Amino acid sequence: MNKQIEINGNKIVYSVFGNGKPVMLVHGFGETGDVWKNQIRYLHNDFQLIIPDLPGSGESELVDDMSMEGMAEVLRDILDLEYGDASRPKGSGVPPTMIGHSMGGYITLAFASRYPDYLSAFGLFHSSAFADSEEKKETRKKGIEFIRAHGAFEFLKNSTPNLFAPLSKDEKPELIDGFIRSLSNFSGQSLVSYYEAMMQRPDRTELLKTTQLPVLFVMGEYDNAVPLQDGLKQAHMPEKSYIHILHQSGHMGMFEEPENSNHILKQFLSEI
Repeated sequence: MNKQIEINGNKIVYSVFGNGKPVMLVHGFGETGDVWKNQIRYLHNDFQLIIPDLPGSGESELVDDMSMEGMAEVLRDILDLEYGDASRPKGSGVPPTMIGHSMGGYITLAFASRYPDYLSAFGLFHSSAFADSEEKKETRKKGIEFIRAHGAFEFLKNSTPNLFAPLSKDEKPELIDGFIRSLSNFSGQSLVSYYEAMMQRPDRTELLKTTQLPVLFVMGEYDNAVPLQDGLKQAHMPEKSYIHILHQSGHMGMFEEPENSNHILKQFLSEI
């Protein structure tokens, strides 16, 4: 079911599927909630899935505060609308679990830092608690220059294939092409806002070290955006870690290994 909420006059769109324990799946940079379509089909019979389009993605409009914390506030507003007060949920009586892909993981960490009582658990799906390195910031700055010069779609068309593993490029080119075609509606302003927010986000490894919540880590062996070694360095930090490596995936495991991704998510959500 498609729904929307207005935040200071700006429209935010999200969808709700199924019944059961509530789970919010948060997409990443240059994506919409549709990135989770394989997981929605698999999980909606057992869980209630809340799938937002982040501000500036899909049909959702940009908000005044496009920082990771600002977008976390948008997610809180959605959860409060759905559950009254997400820290005291109605319905299942169980607080939501939040799982974020890539930039969605950065937003999930910002949310968990501010509102740990809202959550039963959280997950980083090809994501990281580390802040950007100086080298990464320089890469993002060059990306911003390209976006401003050539537009959002040209940037996504050129950068997206690098998110996939070599095997996916060789055996599933139609999957990658189809995903790229779905990215034609992004504005340059949205992508620049995301990059600026990612460059400014803090290191949140202290949160991983101190959280009492179960934390899921899903890593891709061929991930160029969040290298496997970075994922392994942080996966031991929480008291309760659930660690999975997708051995045939880059940064897009939900597409590259959908069945494995589905099973990992269902197992985690069922056990916590």
